[in-house]
Amino acid sequence: MPANSHRMTDALPDPAPVRELALTRAGDLPEAVMESPEPVILRGWVSDWPVVKAARANDKALHDYLSRFDRGAVVPVSVGPPALQGRVFYTDDFSSSNADRGTAAIGEVLRRIADTGTQDAPPLIYLASATIDDCLPGFREENDVGFGAHDPLASIWIGTRTRIAAHNDLPRNLACVAAGRRRFTLFPPDQLPNLYIGPIENTPASRPISLVDFADPDLDRFPRFAEAMQHAQVAEMEAGDALFIPSMWWHHVEALEAFNVLVNYWWRTVPDYLGTPQDVLNHAMLTIRDMPPEEKRIWKQYFDHYVFENDETTAAHIPAHARGMLDPITDQSARRLRALLLNRLNR
Repeated sequence: MPANSHRMTDALPDPAPVRELALTRAGDLPEAVMESPEPVILRGWVSDWPVVKAARANDKALHDYLSRFDRGAVVPVSVGPPALQGRVFYTDDFSSSNADRGTAAIGEVLRRIADTGTQDAPPLIYLASATIDDCLPGFREENDVGFGAHDPLASIWIGTRTRIAAHNDLPRNLACVAAGRRRFTLFPPDQLPNLYIGPIENTPASRPISLVDFADPDLDRFPRFAEAMQHAQVAEMEAGDALFIPSMWWHHVEALEAFNVLVNYWWRTVPDYLGTPQDVLNHAMLTIRDMPPEEKRIWKQYFDHYVFENDETTAAHIPAHARGMLDPITDQSARRLRALLLNRLNR
């Protein structure tokens, strides 16, 4: 089945469309969007960007526009043969990515992508998540979104037709289609068991991915994927559209044209010093997962009490000056706690 085919299989339901808002961009991204518990499409939100206008003209105009900001930066790039049909995944033995990963000058990457437009069977060429200010300095002076008090990380994805396996990200995400077309298939975080997620530490990129091939799902091997599709939402997007993705929502991403550009903004609503929950999960696998069941149940109660169900009563019986890490974490207490953890881990 070709990468741009919408229907997965007759055995699966069509996903529901993502909720859309038609807003005129006059200032920062609305708080109501940034706080949405579900994905939201903003049709035409960045349609006034010069890069979008260049993309709508033709691929040469897009290439020439992006090249204006080329200062010789070296960027990460993945390259694969036409046989991959754009799917970024594992090798058969799961030892590495199925695409060759390396680095190249961004000007060379842009030229190679532009050259594939006339090829009947183009290769996969994919620049993934490069920081815009590093690789295309000046681009954001002409193409940007305001986020009020938030200071997001802005990154860019440039490539040929690609299929990126379903994964999720901790930060909230605004994905802006600057060129080409994109299809996002999204799932709530609780669909984790039904998406058949692969290895945690060995991934084709930086996040664990679904092992299901969305273009040809094997329901004998992955039967619960049918249940996941009952909860799926789809966003069909063109240049100028933006999509808000809440924290930890799963998303499978297809780039559908010969030359595609996506601009992402990532931000969290908590201070950076609070750390990353993935590190907690990794350490829990080291220390708790393989305990006897009765001991694991005890530690589940501890996590519920101190982490997931904590409130003002959790430490109310302790004098305020003696609560330590039971008080809300500050930058200073985070430093102390991090030092304690490092000392323990290094023993």
